[in-house]
Amino acid sequence: MLLGSVLNPINSTIIAVALVPIGRALGAPASQTAWLVSALYLATSLGQPVVGRLIDVFGPRRLFLLGTGLVGVAGVAGALAPNLGILIGARVLLGFGTCAGYPAAMALVRSEAERTGRDGPGGVLTALAVANQTVAVVGPLLGGLLIAVGGWRATFALNVPLAVAAVVLGLLRLPKALPASGSTRHGNLASRLDLPGMGLFAALLVTLLLFLMNPHLRDWYLLALSAAAGVAFALRELRAATPFIDLRVLGGNTPLLATYGRALVAYVVAYAFLYGFTQWTEEGFGLTPFHAGLAQTPMFLLAIGVSIVSGRSTGVRGKLLLGAAGQIVACLVMLTLTGDSPLWTLLLVALVFGVPQGLNNLALQNSVYFQADPERTASSAGLLRTFAYVGSMVASSATAASFGQHADTGGLHRLAWVMLGAGVLYLLLTLFDRTLGRASGTGTRAPA
Repeated sequence: MLLGSVLNPINSTIIAVALVPIGRALGAPASQTAWLVSALYLATSLGQPVVGRLIDVFGPRRLFLLGTGLVGVAGVAGALAPNLGILIGARVLLGFGTCAGYPAAMALVRSEAERTGRDGPGGVLTALAVANQTVAVVGPLLGGLLIAVGGWRATFALNVPLAVAAVVLGLLRLPKALPASGSTRHGNLASRLDLPGMGLFAALLVTLLLFLMNPHLRDWYLLALSAAAGVAFALRELRAATPFIDLRVLGGNTPLLATYGRALVAYVVAYAFLYGFTQWTEEGFGLTPFHAGLAQTPMFLLAIGVSIVSGRSTGVRGKLLLGAAGQIVACLVMLTLTGDSPLWTLLLVALVFGVPQGLNNLALQNSVYFQADPERTASSAGLLRTFAYVGSMVASSATAASFGQHADTGGLHRLAWVMLGAGVLYLLLTLFDRTLGRASGTGTRAPA
């Protein structure tokens, strides 16, 4: 479970320090290499809830093996890619391939909890969150090390041994079948999967994310298409016997909707820091890719400690409030940085960001686990990742707009103001949500 679920965050974050070397090697400007980030998030934003629904219907084993096998193929394609176009294609494959790991893990945790009668497996959920968050924050350091040893292609080749290990472990350890839930035992395959609903959801998400990648008034038609697809999707899901995303249940589950909203704004801040701050440390401050990753080591170490300590408590409200405060403080410190700042100030920013990195992912994950319909645990977990990736796309657009052609200090400060606004919104969404006290192992659960 842990290995499969970290394949996505490791590929999300390891690319941060590779963008500049890839651009130099392939002669591509930052506006083009940004597609290496956008392509993966576009694929995963769409794939996570779709694959999650497939896991809800068929169980995790087959989807896990298929997805992790595809990760290995994408790793080979990326390591041998002769140009940027093929490299972007490899990132798309990585996006779809890594979609199964996290929803499969959440489904397995749910099924094991029901089998043993332990309603709140806090230790397992903490381990899952720590593993994901650890890999997310160590990605730039690992990427810098791989680039120093084997060049940027090594960041793609890393997927091959990881995929092989995941497939072997999956074949040996994953249950071969889980009983179908009551809502999915009957009916043909198409009705159980709601293929029209999936298609409309794909149209909604793709057009929205294409606009967010490079927002401009000349692309207004993308927003119009997204709105039309959204209306059609809602009408379809409200009428479908077995909807892809049950809007009737989701619409009545205000706590879960609030969690998705918090995830979106929290990850705007997190990913803007990951990509924007890292690019500035290389271009605006003059660090090598390896040293840029090394500068984030304090965040990596503190995030692990914070996750482990906070994981002993099942409550989420305190974690979310402290995580929001940590993001705000870190953004304020970023506004003081210049190209002449002492190195310790960069380390201070990374250290402060370690607090929200260690808290937010754990709190949001636990919220979904206890707020979601038990029969849709995997698809609900996938939808959480989708909202996080929409946040990452907003962060990517904000980073590109702030920096332009060069990641200079002025651009970093513009980006920090955007991040600060998102951090304040995150804090307000948490302060005024009175349902958070129930998002714990002893709280109420969403109706099936």
